[in-house]
Amino acid sequence: MMQTLECESPDDVAVASANLIAARATEAIAARGQFTLALSGGSTPWIMLGKLAEQKLPWDRVKILQTDERAAADGDADRNLVHIVTELVDRVSLPAENLLAMPVVSDDLEQAAIQYEQSLIDLVGKPPVLDLVHLGLGGDGHTASLVPGDPVLNIVDRDVSSTGKYDGHRRMTLTYSIINRARHILWLITGEGKSDMLSRLIRADRDIPAGRVSQDQATVVADVAALSRQAQE
Repeated sequence: MMQTLECESPDDVAVASANLIAARATEAIAARGQFTLALSGGSTPWIMLGKLAEQKLPWDRVKILQTDERAAADGDADRNLVHIVTELVDRVSLPAENLLAMPVVSDDLEQAAIQYEQSLIDLVGKPPVLDLVHLGLGGDGHTASLVPGDPVLNIVDRDVSSTGKYDGHRRMTLTYSIINRARHILWLITGEGKSDMLSRLIRADRDIPAGRVSQDQATVVADVAALSRQAQE
């Protein structure tokens, strides 16, 4: 059963999410000696990462991964990695080797996805089980780079894949297999524009990509605006 935490504002969502991640990190490090965190993009998540950077965690035990990334040059502002580094990595004592960035500058994006999957296996074993996967929700119901109509939605034997072009870029993304295997899934969703899709997500509507993500270990942290449709139902 998916849990839902309602917050007043996007800033409140960011703070609550950072606190939740820190709590999960503490639990994972105590239990297994490290915490693996896969991060998505988005404006509220960048605020959340700033709040997370204020948490007093043993950052040498934290491994930062990516849920998805645009195939663009290093340093391109469209890259999620740029914001992950600016808002979090550069502000904490994270060893350089603890950031596993998706290798999206490769000429062979599919081979690079295989390479990234192997790096996850090397990190946590096979099949790789991540401690926490952070997800967002697009206005079309996509999450990570699992977008409507892309063949990646049907991949069941791979944990990382390339995608077709979406919103101007090909992408690399975690697939449902590894997302649904995660110990915890954290959704950050803000704004009235997401209210319809959030309602469908909560109903596990499999007609949208986000609706196919497991709800057993999931928590939605959303603001009042995003939950407005749900409140009417």
